[in-house]
Amino acid sequence: MIVRFGYVAMSMLIKDSSPSKTMTMASFSKLSDREAAVRKLERIAEGNLHNTLRLLKHNNGNDIQLYRFSSKLIPLATHDDLKDWDPFVALKEAFAEVGRYVRDHQMRVSFHPDHFTVLSTPRREVLQNSIRDLRYHVKMLKAMELNATAKNNIHIGGAYKDKPSAAGRFKEHFAGLDPDIQERLTLENDDKTFTAVETLEVCKSTGLPMVLDIHHHWVNNDGEKAWELWPEILQTWNGPLAQADADSDKPLPPKIHISSPKSESDPRSHADLVDPGPLLSFLREIAGSTTAVDVMIEAKNKDVALFTLMKRLADYSEEGVKVLDGASVEISG
Repeated sequence: MIVRFGYVAMSMLIKDSSPSKTMTMASFSKLSDREAAVRKLERIAEGNLHNTLRLLKHNNGNDIQLYRFSSKLIPLATHDDLKDWDPFVALKEAFAEVGRYVRDHQMRVSFHPDHFTVLSTPRREVLQNSIRDLRYHVKMLKAMELNATAKNNIHIGGAYKDKPSAAGRFKEHFAGLDPDIQERLTLENDDKTFTAVETLEVCKSTGLPMVLDIHHHWVNNDGEKAWELWPEILQTWNGPLAQADADSDKPLPPKIHISSPKSESDPRSHADLVDPGPLLSFLREIAGSTTAVDVMIEAKNKDVALFTLMKRLADYSEEGVKVLDGASVEISG
């Protein structure tokens, strides 16, 4: 089984490369010339996209084919006071350049909208804001001219003291989304509310592919082992929403998230690095089920955590782990 590793948004090694530079609404409001203030937002966004391209080149140079974009590429993009602003006109070429690089190097990219984007909410205004945020993420991927294999990963959301009802609202609200939003979604289990089993049930009902977060499962489960759920999770990657790419017959590998607990007293927070032992135990259990799996590292040290993990995995060469390049390995069951 081929395992590719990627990381989230920021590099710890490339200097001054943040793709998430921003401006607060308070700072924006202090600028008397609104047009000039909007131009400043667009310049910040251009800088974020330029740094994204730098990070993609860094990734390519280190064999990293898996990457999660920052959701904060455009400052204040979904703010209520800027509904009349269309940033995509000014940023057309900057987005297109990022997309060309992704396509030319056959990278797998994604977004992870923040925890305020919830489809299980009973509140109409929260739902509307969540849909607006999902629309924003879809617009960014379309501006990059990336097909629907580039996904937006979300959680089910809050339980609101009635988990079955919340799951039902998620399904109902998902069914009401525009198809171009639906086809770009994946669904992940969380660390406090919806377990992997509960998330899997929603995925089966909606056709959404499931991203298994192993760390979340360790701290939020009903006694099931992660690999015991894997055969059914794997099936969610066989449906039409998992691919949504009429131009390719190459299936997307299933994706998982990995991080290690920060400490025994703080098991939900992410550590700086990834402990290879528990990850390898899981990968060995599923190695016979699929030819490939993609692993998004959510450790605090970003790309440094990836490079450190690769060095540590090399120590397992006599235990069924073969390093293929700077960011992928082959696992024998």
